Amino acid sequence: MSAPTTTRAAVLTQIGAQAPYAGSRPLSVEELELAAPGPGEALVRIGAAGVCHSDLSVVDGVRPRPVPMALGHEASGWVEAVGPGVRGVEVGQQVVFAFVPSCGNCVPCTSGRPALCEPGAAANTAGSLLSGARPLRRADGTKVHSHLGVSGFATRTVADAASLVPLEDEVPATTAALLGCATLTGIGAVLNTARAEAGSTALVVGLGGVGLSAVMGAAVAGCRRIVAVDLDPAKAELARRVGATDVLTGGDDTDELVAAVKDLTGGGADTAVEAVGHTGALALAYGATARGGTTVSVGLPRPGATFELPALSLVAEERRLVGSYMGSSVPRRDVPRYAALHARGLLPIDALAGDSWPLDEVNEAMDALAGGAVGRQILAIGD
Repeated sequence: MSAPTTTRAAVLTQIGAQAPYAGSRPLSVEELELAAPGPGEALVRIGAAGVCHSDLSVVDGVRPRPVPMALGHEASGWVEAVGPGVRGVEVGQQVVFAFVPSCGNCVPCTSGRPALCEPGAAANTAGSLLSGARPLRRADGTKVHSHLGVSGFATRTVADAASLVPLEDEVPATTAALLGCATLTGIGAVLNTARAEAGSTALVVGLGGVGLSAVMGAAVAGCRRIVAVDLDPAKAELARRVGATDVLTGGDDTDELVAAVKDLTGGGADTAVEAVGHTGALALAYGATARGGTTVSVGLPRPGATFELPALSLVAEERRLVGSYMGSSVPRRDVPRYAALHARGLLPIDALAGDSWPLDEVNEAMDALAGGAVGRQILAIGD
């Protein structure tokens, strides 16, 4: 077996730190030992990583994970080595990480729903790779957990080859990273989960990276009216740039917003995507969905959050309320498709990128995210 290498990674030791994180410093960039890739695994040099609310929810304790943990799940890079038995991934290839590894054998995987892979979900909860391995450790021997099989806030990482999607053509590292979570989830919610049709209407509630990607997905689907909603008016221009025809901002009166959406869409949106992770946003999305329409919940709410709806509407109006995890995606099918659409100028993924930060300023990037910064915060790690 090859000798281990080292990596610099952002490690979370305690959850629930108080913001601002630039002061409390919940993440420390440490030099860790990185084991050589085992069977079915690959060593990847990271190019860029996006900072997502799913990362923030681990830091603030909304979604507890085992610690110490090397964070980061939206990333891209280049394969430097592969372990025994790896197929479909080669040294030198640029790859995008999918944050749910697919075992290929469980019922969801064999049913074409790898985002729901059961061993993958179990490994992600445990903070390990599919094999149970934890390739990261500190100098004193303490094992460091992996985050969603990626741990992309690092210079290098070892991941399951099943977590990697090779790109056919070289893509800027930042753009490639955004293909791994924001666009995969948001575009997939519209195209895969809702199956929005050309000429239909769409609503997107919440204009973070995932919500803006849902707007792009609605545009690619050919929706004739795309209404975007967010409390922050600073996000309106970006929403229009990526495809929104109408933007509603500010205010917290759900009834007024529902009425405004129905007025703009002629009775309600055929597809409504909630990308906030808040039950109030879900109520707005459901309330503004047309008869016979589909409401898709993408945001991750706090554990224990509940949601009420008028039950009769599900039957009498033939409504659909569905969840979408990782955009109901098949990553090795969808990532290359989205990359090709971007290359043709049909998916303005680059517009999602906000400020760029060095790895050592990961806590400051978390503060920017928590403060509602416009655009995805990016860790520029390598090239």
